[in-house]
Amino acid sequence: GASDAVCDQHLVLWSPQGGVNNETTLTAYITIALLEIALPVTHSVVRNALFCLETAAHEKENHVYTKALMAYAFALAGKEEKRKALLDSLEKEAVKKDGSVHWQRPGKEPEVDLPFYRHRAPSAEVEMTSYVLLGHLTTQPAPSQEELSFASLIAKWISGQQNPNGGFSSTQVSCFPPG
Repeated sequence: GASDAVCDQHLVLWSPQGGVNNETTLTAYITIALLEIALPVTHSVVRNALFCLETAAHEKENHVYTKALMAYAFALAGKEEKRKALLDSLEKEAVKKDGSVHWQRPGKEPEVDLPFYRHRAPSAEVEMTSYVLLGHLTTQPAPSQEELSFASLIAKWISGQQNPNGGFSSTQVSCFPPG
């Protein structure tokens, strides 16, 4: 159909940290970039990308990382209902532990608690959890008190992932083919 012509372009220049290499993830990532540079939602490229994301949002098998990106993209676009639906879905998949909240890859091995060892999550988990946090905080009108309370639990986990120098483990690396 018409959506296939717009949504199924196979142009992959980058592999996301979340390990999810599909068109929906790439579309969400690019849509975020376009909206962050203040391209209007009415711009044809943004409009088409949002159409693709709205179609993809109904798929049951969306990866946590993809849902996190889509939630933030919909937040930036002012699509409150879609944002809320994805955040509600993500909350069901959240890891709630030690007074904090985060997300991890499905099927991940459980962490082993060792004395004097502070586990730090892989960068992909810090990244996807950060996108969920952005999805919660980027809303019009301002986030509710309930959302702010939940967001503070997410921020607590993210800040706990910092290394002693205040940074995080390596994140996004963009690769572009030569020429």
